[in-house]
This record gives sequence, C-alpha cells and structure tokens, in this order.
Amino acid sequence: MNDDEGLMSMVKDPLGSLKVEDLVVEAARELVKDEIKRHIRKKLEEDPKLRNDIRTAVAELMDAKIREAYAMVKLGKCGVNLGIAMVPPDLKERMDRDIANLLEREMGQVVSRME
Repeated sequence: MNDDEGLMSMVKDPLGSLKVEDLVVEAARELVKDEIKRHIRKKLEEDPKLRNDIRTAVAELMDAKIREAYAMVKLGKCGVNLGIAMVPPDLKERMDRDIANLLEREMGQVVSRME
C-alpha cells in the first residue's frame, strides 16, 4: 500500500486506523478520570465551604485569564500602532487604503455568510 492509499483509508475510516490497544488504553484512562471526578464531587458535597472556595478561586482565575487576554490584545494593538508610526507617510496612505479594502472585503464575506 502506498502513502496515498494509506491516507485515503484513514480519511474513509478514521477509527479503522486506530489500534485496538490504543482504544482500550484510552477507555481505561476515561474510566480512571470518571472515578477521580466522582471522588472529588463526593468530597465537595461533604464540605460546602471547600466547594464555595473552589468556585471563588475558579471565578478569579477566569477573570485573570480574561484580563490577560485583553492585555495581550492591547499589546498587539500597541505593536501595530508602533509599526504604523514607523512607516513613511506616503507608504502609510497606501497601506491605509489597502487595509480598508481588505476589511471591507472580509466584512462583506462575513455578512454574506450570516444571510
């Protein structure tokens, strides 16, 4: 079997390319994870304060992750602004037009997909 035939067989039957041993190992992992989750849930049901503390900590973590992502976006924007500030004025005008055309085209495609 050449590479193309092997690729086609994986596309036609993706599970057929997995070994039975891999499936058994993955199923065993899932069972272990389910048992660990059950044990954790039981402990949290027994201790409402701990459950509440975990909820609070998770909420704080999510807030921190969102703030981090927002800061990264702001840094990216600053980097773009710095790059644009370094561009000569004549080239900047052409870039502005090209970017505006690109955004107009992309937004048109987004709107057409929504319809």
